[in-house]
Amino acid sequence: MPNELFSTEEHPLMRNVTKIRVKIFILDMSKILTIDQGTTSSRSIIFDSNAEIVEISQKEYPLIYPNDGWVEIDPSALINSVTDTLSNINLDDICSASITNQRETTIVWDRKSGNPIYNAIVWQDRRTENFCSSIKDKEILKEISERTGLLLDPYFSATKIKWILDNVEDAKVKAKEGNLCFGTVDTYLMYVLSKGSIYKTDITNASRTMLFNINTLTWDKYLLDLFDIPESMLPEVANSDDSFGSLSECNNIYVNAVLGDQQAALFGQGCLNAGDLKSTYGTGCFLMSNIGLKPLTSKQGLLTTIGFSFNNQIHYAVEGSIYSAGTVIQWLRDNLKFFKESSESEKFLNLDANANGVHFIPAFTGLGAPYWDSNIRASFHGITRDTTKKDLINAAFNSISYQTKDIVDCLEKSEINVKSLSVDGGMATNKTFVSHIANVLNIPIQVPKNTESTAKGVACLAGITAGLMNIDLLEKQEKKVCNPDTNLNKIMEDDYRLWKQLINENISP
Repeated sequence: MPNELFSTEEHPLMRNVTKIRVKIFILDMSKILTIDQGTTSSRSIIFDSNAEIVEISQKEYPLIYPNDGWVEIDPSALINSVTDTLSNINLDDICSASITNQRETTIVWDRKSGNPIYNAIVWQDRRTENFCSSIKDKEILKEISERTGLLLDPYFSATKIKWILDNVEDAKVKAKEGNLCFGTVDTYLMYVLSKGSIYKTDITNASRTMLFNINTLTWDKYLLDLFDIPESMLPEVANSDDSFGSLSECNNIYVNAVLGDQQAALFGQGCLNAGDLKSTYGTGCFLMSNIGLKPLTSKQGLLTTIGFSFNNQIHYAVEGSIYSAGTVIQWLRDNLKFFKESSESEKFLNLDANANGVHFIPAFTGLGAPYWDSNIRASFHGITRDTTKKDLINAAFNSISYQTKDIVDCLEKSEINVKSLSVDGGMATNKTFVSHIANVLNIPIQVPKNTESTAKGVACLAGITAGLMNIDLLEKQEKKVCNPDTNLNKIMEDDYRLWKQLINENISP
């Protein structure tokens, strides 16, 4: 309800007249709308000025797997999932909107009609592996790495755009004529929800395309020429906390914060200073460390990327990407029918992570950091006649913990001292799994009271930008600490070495 202010002050000309009471209505515009667009679902969330969730709506949609290693989304299903969630919440009294999204996922559409010319190609997709493998020139690979902070891999948007231009009829001609638009999901959402008036992306999403120079903060002509992509296809790049424009299809709410999902979680966990570290367990797992105001090159298979912009400063980060985390649990639930709800998986987990000698390679679409192998596929090893469902579940969860250790070890080799780790995402609610991470890493694990760090992070960026929130909401947020068990650390480290040996035996030469 609006607040009511009453004025009974007497005007000099009204001294002999009956006093008039004037009622003024002031709307309580103190809420932030966050559109959180993920790999398998979309959510619309309303936060109050204390960064607490007031209302939330979520809708899942299916992924499409046309061929081995291919992953797509029907763009209409993606947009409908967003608009359906928006229609299920109250958009009154919203001060500002923010967007966080799955990164690298690539959409190309016709500039005149606004219709996509192909399905969205998802970040997990590996169809461009042959093209990436064909580029063996060390100077070219060095240029890509130095300009973008990334490694040449199908994971990123550039080769996905190239594939669409090379394989969709007339696409290359239309692109060269300036009639096609490319966007990561944030760009496509703003374009559709603004009826084409917003054609922008933010620097965190741009930094994941392999077309953006993270040193000059511009689209890079060398890379555009390398992948044969016209610059006319690309959106304007803005800071994460910039003014993006209003969403005419959404009550004309103004967008003033956009972050890729992992960068949003970095901000949401309060990782605002160099050395601060978080790991998000969603569809995949992404471990990211704030490295300060200058990019640094990792030689350990990690990526350098833009963390976020805040108060006119660009914060950089290094990241280790794990392709399959929550995906593994969904597979155990939906394909193997081991449990009906993902939350039920915890009752199968042993405190000591014992999987009875079984190990799992979680490579449905290859392995990310530090292996970067697109060809390896998922498999169980060590199954015997007495192997049980419980053993398979423990082995699957262990593979996620062990991949986390892979990346933390790479950070340590890059002289990033990891003393503790903040975790978030759906799997962070699984207390046994969190204890496994603490034990295998042998460091304290911090779990925020609100594990929705991604949505909260971009909402806080919007709220701080709009003057509704204080940075203390992030810096002083409540977190629970899970400390490691020394004895269980020894057990898990021994098993990790066996798993690591198995991985090395199976990755491509």
